[in-house]
Amino acid sequence: MSMLKKYLALPNDSTSKTIFVATALCLLCSVIVSVAAVGLRPAQEANKLLDKRKNIIEIGGLSQPGKSVEELFAGIEARVVNLETGEYADDMDAETFDQRKSEKDPAMSDALTDDPASIKRREKYATVYMVKNGDAIERVILPVRGYGLWSTLRGFIAMEGDMNTIIGLGFYEHAETPGLGGEVDNPNWKAKWPGKMAFDEEGALKIAVIKGSVGETTPEAEHKVDGLAGATLTSRGVSNMLQFWLGEQGFGPYLKKLRS
Repeated sequence: MSMLKKYLALPNDSTSKTIFVATALCLLCSVIVSVAAVGLRPAQEANKLLDKRKNIIEIGGLSQPGKSVEELFAGIEARVVNLETGEYADDMDAETFDQRKSEKDPAMSDALTDDPASIKRREKYATVYMVKNGDAIERVILPVRGYGLWSTLRGFIAMEGDMNTIIGLGFYEHAETPGLGGEVDNPNWKAKWPGKMAFDEEGALKIAVIKGSVGETTPEAEHKVDGLAGATLTSRGVSNMLQFWLGEQGFGPYLKKLRS
């Protein structure tokens, strides 16, 4: 306290007093910011979870007027899947499993040599979301991610119970250029996905975002979606992402098991 009084007693134009006051203010502000960050963390995490669930519901075509996110999400079953085998990892809890954290964990992910989605590492497990009618799966929502032009796009693709017909595709996180690659958020573009077929009759993965528009004369139009005008690299990134995650390196083994 005597040291404090000593500095406060100095003239206001004193260099020592100026440095002392500035340092004290910095320390005080740091303490306030730290306390606020710790105190707000539970609310921030809760908001992230709510936003994630909202996206799953919207992309899965499950929205209903008058019902809250919590009510709608209660009808969705989450399971952790072993991506290599396509089997459910019954010893892992979907509520506590952090898929995003596992992406960078060498013990929970593998480095990629064939990497069309440009994600560098692929986690060994992923959380899937299902809507069921008894034991039958009516629709499944799968997490996907891949690099566009400037950023990694993170989102979900939803499919009907045939594990082929697409219900919707959407992204909850990206940093693509507004008006160009950022058009992945445009409702008009997202409306082009429902009803598209991911695989052909032989089971070959065909879904792709093309350059230009899909017309009546476009070959295999049921597997193609209009490209984003002026955003060739983002469009290509979305195509590569789906080729990866719906293919053998991603959810391919899981989808095959569900189809069979």
